[in-house]
Amino acid sequence: MPTATTEGVRRNNLAATLGILYRHGPTSRAVLGKRTGRNRSTIGSLVTDLVELGLVVEQDPGSIGQIGRPSPIVTLRPEVVAIAVNPEIDALTIGLVGLDGAVRRVIRHEYERIPTASEVLSITSAVISGMAVELADLAVVGIGVAVPGQVRTVDGVVRNAPHLGWHDEAFGEPLARLTGYPVAVANDAALGALAEHEFGVGRDHENLVYVNGGASGIGGGVIVAGRLLGGASGYAGELGHVRVSSSEARDSAGIAGTLEAEVTRAELAEVLGLTRVAPDEFDAALLADRSAAVAAVVARQTRQLGTALAAAINLFNPEVIALGGFLAALQAYDPDALEQAVSADTLAPSLEGVRITPAALGTDLLMIGAAGLAFGPLLADPASIGGWARSA
Repeated sequence: MPTATTEGVRRNNLAATLGILYRHGPTSRAVLGKRTGRNRSTIGSLVTDLVELGLVVEQDPGSIGQIGRPSPIVTLRPEVVAIAVNPEIDALTIGLVGLDGAVRRVIRHEYERIPTASEVLSITSAVISGMAVELADLAVVGIGVAVPGQVRTVDGVVRNAPHLGWHDEAFGEPLARLTGYPVAVANDAALGALAEHEFGVGRDHENLVYVNGGASGIGGGVIVAGRLLGGASGYAGELGHVRVSSSEARDSAGIAGTLEAEVTRAELAEVLGLTRVAPDEFDAALLADRSAAVAAVVARQTRQLGTALAAAINLFNPEVIALGGFLAALQAYDPDALEQAVSADTLAPSLEGVRITPAALGTDLLMIGAAGLAFGPLLADPASIGGWARSA
């Protein structure tokens, strides 16, 4: 029917406009028109709708140095927020992230032992309840959860998080019941890939591979044609479990010779003589130690990392590979060695133009990625919120 078609076009235009503001920040009406291909009156109507929905505000850009009437600047309302949750083996991190990408607050709850899924649900619910006064003045879209493991994204069931010891644990639905907010759950590295694509080194690229190395292992995420590669059930991108050697060393899933089994922060910490240190302190210590023992371990891990990255390039043909955690420090230790290891196993045409670089978002990466997961439904259909954000 014509009415339905007109409404569908309007919703698509609203989504396109809000998406530009989300990924590029404050933008004038004139630039929104150029990027969407819509005329001035259509952009004016769309911006008015987004203002009425409580998602954006308009600001006067001033007229200094300009000829004619300046185009108003459209800005996302920072009061529209999502809650980000990241359970790890040593701590639970909960953040509050604005639709404008700003991390407003981060709460880190450390624990002495790895908690059960039920315990993390209880802690998360209690922390969010403790934020009630702060949240009352905000428009909370929902909760995004970044889990270091395989997640069935359709219902938020953690199928296998070996470092946490979680298997087939319902997480999304119970957390929604406990908090009253919509909850979405996904693999942490996949969300890191999304964050780097939208706000980091992949911002101007449509094809990206993100690989992260942390205390509990290695994860990966893949962006293809601007979209996260999820696979049939959301499990795609597990680059840490790609086999890189004939070694019998086994990863967290019990698979021998994989990237996660062979390239580990624990081995580097041991040869460095370090115990429990912050990630930035670990990286600094690694880069400062050029002893033969450390150099030998770095050289082997760099070769094996190169083998895995070559496989990713051959499979996905990315423009950018972003390295997070201690993997970025491995590259910085000897960039030429990593480049040589990658090129040795990569098809030459696929390697052309590929840039391997540290991830840009640092410690905020998973907070931004998890929040982006929660913002997903709103970005896909801004009109679906029905103006609930107006009073915030």
